[in-house]
Formats: sequence, structure tokens, C-alpha cells
Amino acid sequence: MKPHRIALAMTGASGIQYGLRLMQCLIEADKQIYLLLSQPAQVVMAMETELKAPADRREAQAYFSQLYNAKEGQLTLFGPQQWTAPLASGSGTADAMVVCPCTTGTLAAIASGQSNNLIERAADVMMKEKRQLIVMPREMPLSEIHLENMLKLARMGVTIMPPNPGFYFQPQSVAEIIDFIVAKVLDHLQVEQQLLPRWGLDENEAK
Repeated sequence: MKPHRIALAMTGASGIQYGLRLMQCLIEADKQIYLLLSQPAQVVMAMETELKAPADRREAQAYFSQLYNAKEGQLTLFGPQQWTAPLASGSGTADAMVVCPCTTGTLAAIASGQSNNLIERAADVMMKEKRQLIVMPREMPLSEIHLENMLKLARMGVTIMPPNPGFYFQPQSVAEIIDFIVAKVLDHLQVEQQLLPRWGLDENEAK
């Protein structure tokens, strides 16, 4: 079954553009989005983009909904300590979850089942319910701790997807590099995308 409700968590690693573009594409694909933003993610967003998202949760939800032309009720933003959110329970969780970008701190917390905030708890629920969880750590170089945490999660069925772009398609802009990564995520979510042609298919076959 293709996922309909998708949780998208953004943490304080560099690369917030990946998460924002993914949110835009999922909204355009008519998916229901449960959005989770850590406070560091909001700081990084202000550093790496020109977006001015409000600090208030409801105002930020309206801001992103308007920015990406979401339908009424399509995008819901939950606070980091909003334990009554559907994502905090297996009976109401999403069909799939993506942590994009993912700090190594969040990676470690998920791997150890800490559940100190809603992002960590939502990821924990996804794993216990055997739902699809994609984690996108953006860090280099990687320490043994980072690698061990990724291996631990991979063994539990989590998809580890560092946002490492390919260049065989000769990108002409940063936006195309971002789309390359987002296309890979959409493929794993089984969401139709036209951002990147399929390998081995000519342009007409890829459409």
C-alpha cells in the first residue's frame, strides 16, 4: 500500500532545503503531512534560507500551508512536546516517516530509543509498528559512534539515506542537486515523481 500519511521531521543538521523541498513535493502529491520541526531546525532554516517561519506552532502551520499551497487540513505541524499527537501512539501513527535532515544526536537518540521529544518518540513508534522509517543523516566525516548507530538502525529495518548527490546527470544548479536527493526519497516512499529520469530510460520513457 502506498503511504498516504507521511511524517516529516526536520532537525538541526545542515541541509534543511532537502526537507523543505520534500514537503513541497509531498503536498503536491496530495499526501497528508505530519510536520515536526525541532528548535535547532528552525535556527538552521533561518541561516540557510530566506524563509521566516513564525515561532508559534499554529502560525507556522498556516505559513507552510500557504507557502506550498496545501489543502485545508493537509498539513499539520506538531510541537516537540505534543504528546497527544497521533504520532506518539501506534494506533494513530503515520504510514511512513522521514527524518530529513537528521542530526547525529537525533540519530543516536532514535537508535537508543530515548523518546525525549515527539520526533524521537514518533520514530520509535514507527520501528515498533514495523512501518517505513527513513533517516537522512548529514554529517562528515563519520565517527565510529555514528556508523554504529546507523548499522544498528539498518539492522532493525530503518532505511539510512545520507543526502549524497550523484552528478552523472550534470546538474546545472543547486536546485537540481536538491531534487536529485528528494527524488530518491520519493521513490522509496512510492510517490510518483518527475524530478529525476530513471536510469537507463530515455527522456520519453521516463515521463
